[in-house]
Amino acid sequence: MIYKKIIPSSLLGRSLIIVFAPILILVVLTTFIFYQTSWSIISKRLAQSVVADINVIVKLIDQNLKTEAIQIAKKDFKMDVIYKKDTDLNPLSFRPQRGILTRRLQQSLEELERPFFYDLSNLEKGAAIAIQLNNDLLIISVHKDRLYNESAFVFLLWMFFASLILLLLSYLFMKGQIRPLKRLAIIAETLGRGLDAPELKVSGSLEIRQTTNAFNQMRTRIKRFLKQRTDMLAGVSHDLRTPLTRMKLQLSLMKDDDAKKELEYDIKEMTAMLNSYVSFVRGETPETIENIQLNNLIKNICQNLDREKYEITETYSRKIDTSGRPLQIKRAIQNILDNARRYASKIQIDVSANNDECFISISDNGPGIPEKNYEDVFKPFFTLDPSRNKMKGESGLGMTISRDIIRSHGGDIKLSPSSIGGLKTVINLPI
Repeated sequence: MIYKKIIPSSLLGRSLIIVFAPILILVVLTTFIFYQTSWSIISKRLAQSVVADINVIVKLIDQNLKTEAIQIAKKDFKMDVIYKKDTDLNPLSFRPQRGILTRRLQQSLEELERPFFYDLSNLEKGAAIAIQLNNDLLIISVHKDRLYNESAFVFLLWMFFASLILLLLSYLFMKGQIRPLKRLAIIAETLGRGLDAPELKVSGSLEIRQTTNAFNQMRTRIKRFLKQRTDMLAGVSHDLRTPLTRMKLQLSLMKDDDAKKELEYDIKEMTAMLNSYVSFVRGETPETIENIQLNNLIKNICQNLDREKYEITETYSRKIDTSGRPLQIKRAIQNILDNARRYASKIQIDVSANNDECFISISDNGPGIPEKNYEDVFKPFFTLDPSRNKMKGESGLGMTISRDIIRSHGGDIKLSPSSIGGLKTVINLPI
């Protein structure tokens, strides 16, 4: 819709339209009504007054009082009179003009019942009126004050300037009211990206104060919930390590090889789960936000990969700088690369960016994942093949931790089929 393109998208712009549009409509209607009524009446009265004075001059001239008529016209009527004998009116010199003043003057001059023409093209120097008197021509220059009332236009100018002043005051007032909303939007976005958002200062109107208080309460509850979850996982992981250690000691004393092998398998599985819990808790630990050179970060991660065992290809479109928690981002990318290393022999890493986001694409030639399970693999403890994953020491929390870290930085992780036969994982992060 056209009107959606015209209307500003910001709340400040729309608020100003709501405030100023009625004022603008009122000014336009007032100007139109004034021009069609009051200005028309004023112009009619002024034109009739000028023509009445001209009629007096014409009558004096008809009574052979030409000298007195010229003196009276200049002294009392603010008119300069030129009397030309044996001169005819040139009808071609008459140029009809538009406007209320022109129309009212012509109507009044027609009441003289004499040939005439007038010129209002240069009203600053006055109005020129020519009247045919038998064989002579009477040329009258009327001062502009006799036909033009500037106070009317002063009134209109005052209305327009008053409207502009009201618009400016409305802008300043609305800007002050909207400032707390802008702060709320920035802090909400910061909190949504998993960053440490400060508590908002309560200010503004009653509704904005209520919204700010509600947001501060929500922020406090979210931080409390995250801390409780992190503390609970840390406590569980710590408490379970002690019995696991005792079990390992007892296992070393067992002589039954078959039973010993089964218990080693269970202990290895439980140890992998505890390590995942610890890794998850470590990801929740506050870390300072720093500037990150993404190319160098990924190169450092790839240095630990066995390039003799895996065919690894790295592609960088350009130098990419972003910000975040380096250890957490490194852990998220490492988890995805660990999954690729377990099931593939060829890994392709492609790093690119646009004006707003950067993209890290990791493709492998492994068996891949069915499309129906793309979302399931991000669920905690979900595994496609439990027996195979347990043998590899997995717990099903790697992808969960990675997505949680990336989303806390305002990004996301998407899965799709790889062009080399396996799985393609795309990480996008804001720049």
